[in-house]
Amino acid sequence: MTIEFAQTTSPTGLEIYDSIEQRRLHVRTDEHSSVTDVDVDGFCFPVDRACRFRTATLEFNQAYSATLHGPDGQTEATVDVGETVPLEDRPQFIGLSGPIRIYCRIEASATLESGLTSIRLTFDEPATVILGARSTHDRPAGTITTSPNPESVMQAISTLPSALKTTSPERTWPTLRGHPPLIELGETLEIPDSITEPASDIELIIPPTYEAIYQAAPLAFFLGATLRPGEEPALKTPQCTHFLAEEHSLEESVARLLKRCFLLDCLTRTDGLFQYEFHERTVLADELPFDLADTYAAPLPVRLERYLEVPYDLLEPHVPRWPLTAHVDAEPETAEIVPFIVNELGIIRTSSGQHVETAPPVESTPQSQIVRSASSSRTPASEVTELGPSVIVPDVTDEAVEHAWFSDGVPQNASKATLEAYRNQLTRDERTESIEILLVCNDARMLAEHDLLDETYGNRDALPFEIDSAFGVDTDQLASLLADGGYDFLHYIGHATEDGLRCPDGDLDVRTLESVDLGVFFLNACRSYEQGLALTRRGAFGGVSTYADVPNEEAVDAGETMARLLNRGFPLRGALEIAREHSRLGDQYLIVGDGSTDIAQSDGGAPMVIELERDDETYQFGATSYSTKEFKLGTTTASTLEAAEDRHLTPGATPRTTVDSQAVQEYLTWTEFPVLADDALHWNDGIGPGLSL
Repeated sequence: MTIEFAQTTSPTGLEIYDSIEQRRLHVRTDEHSSVTDVDVDGFCFPVDRACRFRTATLEFNQAYSATLHGPDGQTEATVDVGETVPLEDRPQFIGLSGPIRIYCRIEASATLESGLTSIRLTFDEPATVILGARSTHDRPAGTITTSPNPESVMQAISTLPSALKTTSPERTWPTLRGHPPLIELGETLEIPDSITEPASDIELIIPPTYEAIYQAAPLAFFLGATLRPGEEPALKTPQCTHFLAEEHSLEESVARLLKRCFLLDCLTRTDGLFQYEFHERTVLADELPFDLADTYAAPLPVRLERYLEVPYDLLEPHVPRWPLTAHVDAEPETAEIVPFIVNELGIIRTSSGQHVETAPPVESTPQSQIVRSASSSRTPASEVTELGPSVIVPDVTDEAVEHAWFSDGVPQNASKATLEAYRNQLTRDERTESIEILLVCNDARMLAEHDLLDETYGNRDALPFEIDSAFGVDTDQLASLLADGGYDFLHYIGHATEDGLRCPDGDLDVRTLESVDLGVFFLNACRSYEQGLALTRRGAFGGVSTYADVPNEEAVDAGETMARLLNRGFPLRGALEIAREHSRLGDQYLIVGDGSTDIAQSDGGAPMVIELERDDETYQFGATSYSTKEFKLGTTTASTLEAAEDRHLTPGATPRTTVDSQAVQEYLTWTEFPVLADDALHWNDGIGPGLSL
């Protein structure tokens, strides 16, 4: 079972652990109480496991977003940071959003307090609590086989919306969009009985070509639409027909329509089960030509007709930043990739771009002439500029946090995605309770980076990390560590070539290994791209490699910044983007595999970069959030700074709020998110008054 419960004595309470995703939460009680497993039928919400215990107080050690629900599940209130809410003596649910989804069923009067770092529930007298927990881990319901025939592929993709748990506006919540069924190529179309194509009166008419089918897939999934062949692309409902590709290309028209429908559904859902305010609703609600409450109650075709009345130019500045754009080939094999992209509502574009023949110039100072390349470690960095493989810059690189290139060639300003990296995560088994990290340093001149990392990884008391360090590792030992070590994360420091990772006795070519037992990696060595690619082909989920040479000084800075961000719960795609903008990490670094992977959970919601600008006795306060596997597109995020009005759709950024200096300093005492001030990142390595701006 994915969710595990374990009683604790110091402090007294309950440890909740997700053994697949390696997420955990501690619940503190006032005294030792027997915890008993109970059936999950007593919940209005899906939970994987439930238990019962008695207590007079209940405290969660993370700053969860809290929502109060009535006995039928209807949302009655949201509880913001700093609020204290009295609860009546009646059946009700308390929902807590976080790396593990929690629901508490209570039937007693109590007081709920939402603090900066925890949530506390105090009963008037000892009461029974029934606690349910749900993992964010999601598996496809089955696999559809399709022939390479375009119309067969079209039918297969039309079944992907079977994973939607609702077609109401609540489908914008990530937990109500399940993982689509997988697709594999075969001789004929075969759809398992367990996968039911949704009965839909929404149709997407598109040309029966691979290019059009793949581009339309994310929109068809979100709308629950059926793909139909036709020469003139259109969205067709019983209410209207909306022609596509009249002003823009088909892929651009589909992307705009997906963003339009998603944002307006996010606004409309706030008049449904979950009622609350956030920035985008505040700005747009009065500008819309329809009433949100009335639209929420309308059937889907009517909602879509109303959405199409809204000018896209009005919505575009407020569309959440899309987490993923995938660049794919228009060929039958791409059908197997589509469900993984659709799972993130990724935008799909045809892989097209410009080839470049040389790497960006490698700059160095006289004090830093070491280059992390085994073949040129004695060569001044300024003389190493030639590229090995062909490098391509995709035509579109500014639409999403991550642009994933699935085609041939090495992408620049994009990640190199592999189908195997996504598949590897589906077969992920239960892991050890601690996060296992391996630091390998294979060059004595680079020990300074190892020492920095050893102090950075695992400095969060709430999460158990096990860090192993290895120096001067030979080829056999490194092969064993990769194949059998079971590490969640590898940080390699040293040299590489296209043919291997440098060891004292030669190079280890990962391509010679049958498989690896490894989650995420950071190969901080020159030209480690081929070795990173091989890791994802053989079992790893994703990581960061380089396709050109990197000066040692730049590599140390990049390694430390990436380590700090990954340690705080940022996914690869977010960490790499931030490191590129605010450290000396250059374009030579790129993600290989799945950019949504991470190594640790974030505390208190989606990970954020806090932005501060001093203005006399006040600060201009803002935040930029990044989506994760548990806080996907459509999540709402806010800081725990009570004075800031910054609840917004994730991923995205908030407008600046004026906050007094004392409130900001108090907030900085408790936050572990990176802070951007004076064009530089600042870090809190532990809760406490260590960060002063």
